[in-house]
Amino acid sequence: MNKTWHGARPTALVTGGAGLIGSHLSDLLLAEGWRVRILDNLEPQTHGVGRPPWLPESAEFVRGNVCDRDALLQSLQGVDVVFHQAAYGGYMPEMAKYVYVNSFGTAQLLELIRNEALPVRKVVVASSQAVYREGAGECREHGMVFPHTRPVAQLVSGDFSVRCPFCAQVTTPIPTPEDAPIGGETVYALTKVDQERLVLLWGRQTGIPAVALRYSCTYGPRQSVFNPYTGVIAIFATRLLNGKPPVLYEDGEQTRDLCYVGDIARANLLAASTDRLDGQVANVGSGVATSVWHIAEMVSDALGVPIAPVARGEFRPGEMRHLTSDITRARSAGYEPRVDLTTGVDHYIRWIRQQGDVRDYFAAAERVLREKRIVHRVNAPIQSRHG
Repeated sequence: MNKTWHGARPTALVTGGAGLIGSHLSDLLLAEGWRVRILDNLEPQTHGVGRPPWLPESAEFVRGNVCDRDALLQSLQGVDVVFHQAAYGGYMPEMAKYVYVNSFGTAQLLELIRNEALPVRKVVVASSQAVYREGAGECREHGMVFPHTRPVAQLVSGDFSVRCPFCAQVTTPIPTPEDAPIGGETVYALTKVDQERLVLLWGRQTGIPAVALRYSCTYGPRQSVFNPYTGVIAIFATRLLNGKPPVLYEDGEQTRDLCYVGDIARANLLAASTDRLDGQVANVGSGVATSVWHIAEMVSDALGVPIAPVARGEFRPGEMRHLTSDITRARSAGYEPRVDLTTGVDHYIRWIRQQGDVRDYFAAAERVLREKRIVHRVNAPIQSRHG
């Protein structure tokens, strides 16, 4: 059922509206006739040169942090729908900042709406497929199973397989539904669990509709070329443009569901415009599995830079081996991905070529990840079908 917004034009607050997803969502909302207010602190890790040129003039922009009570309260005035996209993300080592921005920032947002009796009529929060402990698998004996996180000792030995939790047979990856167990095996993932549970709990308590969208790996134009910790396509592209090989963890055979940013933006608009997802989590992705090695090759081909990726015998504890989103629930509400990976990568490559000289920030970040024990070494030769 479509929601009818009373009045001439609904007003949206898009937190993190200068970022990859938030900016595309803001553009879409404006095109659909919404009033849009953007709250963004222009985090230097993401916005290395300050205010990005794609911020729309027709949107109101508030520079501030979701942890700043006054800026947040100002931004919430007169808002019908909150699209809460702001978050600190990736494999960065700042544990306290993750919890402060993602968990506390979300709690403060919800508390202000409730305690100040603000007229917000729906909250849509950006969650992530990172909340799952591992992708679903098919076991020959037990059917669909939900494997546990792979132990560090197993990964150190060079065994990257995912095994049935009942009989330990190696499983075949299959799409992961929303009722799969969630774990929070990285600090970022843990705070994403916080965000979605806080929003849905608050929605039940207040009676204000709330939706948590679990995004697959999102990519597309405007993905930060400054942040070396997030966005595999962006990281690979910046490495290749600097004459360096893409770096793969494990053996590069991990698979991911990559979803174009425009599809993620449309899913947010859908969640705001229907009541079919109210009170629920919903996976949003492409529903297609692609190996990380193949992603690196696609980016290399699209750039015309023939440098093969390298697997250096390292892994990140808590990282999933395979995850493809089962998007049946979102599809039942009207969502359908439109942009395939080849087309989406071409869109991104055209955009990044317009950004001038692009530095490789990943090399320095690698050293930090090793020092902080976020990246570990494998004590065995890496076996890969790519050699």
